[in-house]
Amino acid sequence: MKLYKIEAGNFQVDGGAIFGVVPKRVWQKRYPCNEDNFCRLAMRCLLIDTGDRKILIDSGTGDKQLDYLKYYDFNGVVNFDEELKKYGLKCSDITDVILTHLHFDHCGGCTKYNADRSKVELTFPNATHWVGEAQWKNFLNPNVREGDSYFPENMLLVHEAGKLKLVTDNQLVCSDVEVRIFNGHTVGQLVTYIHDGAKTYVYVGDVIPVSATVPVSWISAYDTYPITAMAEKKVLLDEAVEKNQILFFEHDAYTECCTVKDMYGKFRVENNFPL
Repeated sequence: MKLYKIEAGNFQVDGGAIFGVVPKRVWQKRYPCNEDNFCRLAMRCLLIDTGDRKILIDSGTGDKQLDYLKYYDFNGVVNFDEELKKYGLKCSDITDVILTHLHFDHCGGCTKYNADRSKVELTFPNATHWVGEAQWKNFLNPNVREGDSYFPENMLLVHEAGKLKLVTDNQLVCSDVEVRIFNGHTVGQLVTYIHDGAKTYVYVGDVIPVSATVPVSWISAYDTYPITAMAEKKVLLDEAVEKNQILFFEHDAYTECCTVKDMYGKFRVENNFPL
């Protein structure tokens, strides 16, 4: 198995949105912001090459809605055709796309404009797209908190093409890759566990958006169900400590991976390192 990070771009969000009720004088010691209180976030995807399967986790925001989303100051949005060439692959080689959830910064790259920008087409035409069933239903009929985060053009074509696989319970994608359902940030979020020999990598998505939010009570204002988000995070962290799993961060612009430890009932980053 080979693992490759793909930096699909970055954007800025308000620090108060990332860290919720945690005071700025506390969180700014752990994560930088600019003079306008905005923090830079990554869109770090993960490519898993098992030999016969080429699995991509999340696809960034793509470039279809960048004018509408200019508030977020997106930069470095990748072209997957060009990015995959670095690994000797084409978009048509991707067999599976696992989507943590369907907010625009996680699934926007699943579709793209054609050459003359007259219509939308699949970025990964041969891939099965894995989505939590509860998340898909929420995408089709969103609550008032999440309505502005979903764009039909990002995913409806995937469904129409018969390339959507809905996940209702924890299950294997292949022998060494499994997806588990974690609620809280949104319903039906998928967390991917990659078992690579003695190591297990956990693609935590928005369960833990940046390493500074490892403490259970440090949750984002974007989390739709805060109490559930904290409970689900604790479940993830308990296992990560017990089994010495490696957390892989999608949004942390400064830390790619870390291990965690339990210090008298409080979770802390133990070591951080690149993939």
